[in-house]
Amino acid sequence: MSDKPRRPLAVYLERQNLIMLALGFSSGLPFMLVANTLGYWLREQGTSLQAIGFITWVGFAYTFKFLWAPIIDRTSVPIFAKLGRRRSWMILMQVFIALGLAAMGIVGVSHGLVTLGILALVVAFSSATQDVSIDAWRIETARNPEELGVMTSSYTFGYRAALLASEAIILLVATRLGWNMSYVVYGTLMVIGLLACLMAAEPVKPKRPDAPVLVKGSLSGLVDSIVNPFVTFFKAHGTSAFLMLLAISLFQLPNFVMGPMTNPLYHDIGLTKDTVGAVRGTFGLVAVFAGVAAGGFLVLKLGRIGALVVGGSAQILGTIAYALLPYVHDPVTFAVVMAADNFGISMAGVTLVTYMSSLTTIGYTATQYALLSSVYTVFGKLLKGFSGTVVEGLAAHVGLMEAYALFFIGAGLIGIPAILLFLLLASQRRQRPA
Repeated sequence: MSDKPRRPLAVYLERQNLIMLALGFSSGLPFMLVANTLGYWLREQGTSLQAIGFITWVGFAYTFKFLWAPIIDRTSVPIFAKLGRRRSWMILMQVFIALGLAAMGIVGVSHGLVTLGILALVVAFSSATQDVSIDAWRIETARNPEELGVMTSSYTFGYRAALLASEAIILLVATRLGWNMSYVVYGTLMVIGLLACLMAAEPVKPKRPDAPVLVKGSLSGLVDSIVNPFVTFFKAHGTSAFLMLLAISLFQLPNFVMGPMTNPLYHDIGLTKDTVGAVRGTFGLVAVFAGVAAGGFLVLKLGRIGALVVGGSAQILGTIAYALLPYVHDPVTFAVVMAADNFGISMAGVTLVTYMSSLTTIGYTATQYALLSSVYTVFGKLLKGFSGTVVEGLAAHVGLMEAYALFFIGAGLIGIPAILLFLLLASQRRQRPA
């Protein structure tokens, strides 16, 4: 009894949770470097908002990862096979990510957007494939729902720390070393994930007595690998499965759509990289961790659906807050707006990851979670590519600053339908006979 108060903190220091923290960092590090941070670099080079928006479509690699997730679910990388199925894929992709980021830094924008875009696509594809294995490792390693919740929190802390490193700290580094060298430096940071992967234990292979083994030339194994994960998901959740997928796909639209335009906004209103980096690394960092903690607390107190509603509402308000910056962009206002946005996005992210993790079936973990995480990005990835076109189109009529303001208000409001859908799911569950 005496050591019970220490347990909530001590559990995060357990080996598997520390490994999960590092793998979360490895997962989050490439994400912004081929998305919003790349947009900051491109805007400083005079690239149009329209082009910045379109280049974010390399992120579709994350959306369509469910297409090759069945292969990840059933095979090991031959040269790393001794490490096991999950770890062998993680290590190979981490090497590709490190080399890809370094190549982006070496090539830079001087060789044209096409070359840089191809390298960004390689990094995004490798990162998405790494995520498939990390998500499966997290879910299969956890022995019970409580442990899964702690590992999800550890993963989220690591992931969000990586986002801050690749959004905030890199701006300070780029001011002093330049963008090219910054990307080379960040490529070397993938060693954190490599070390964590080598220290991790391969999860016990899930047993599914009725599942055929995937062997060369086995039609039943091929069907099980590709088709059964999706059939099993829809059987498990019935007609509600379609409503779940739609709600998930709309939930983080505000975050996706507004993302490509935040860094160009900072540049266009005259904020320096040092100012942006300093605010992200202080107020932004505190807000991220507070949002992650609040998300986990909400799941425990309100349940998964209730937490999604509150988290989604905070995300909407944080996005709309950016409409203030075109008119009032002193450091204090900027810090408040960024803190509100980071808090809302982090809270919403934890609640969504917890919800999606609860929907998977052991044995099909990687494929089903890849399906869910792909569904939640598909509309956002598509729409964010047009974000620059929308802002430039509005700017032609109302001016650039007014266009930014209208854009962020609209980006926030498109998150409302997801909240309504989750409320409908909660209502259906209450009405379902016991």
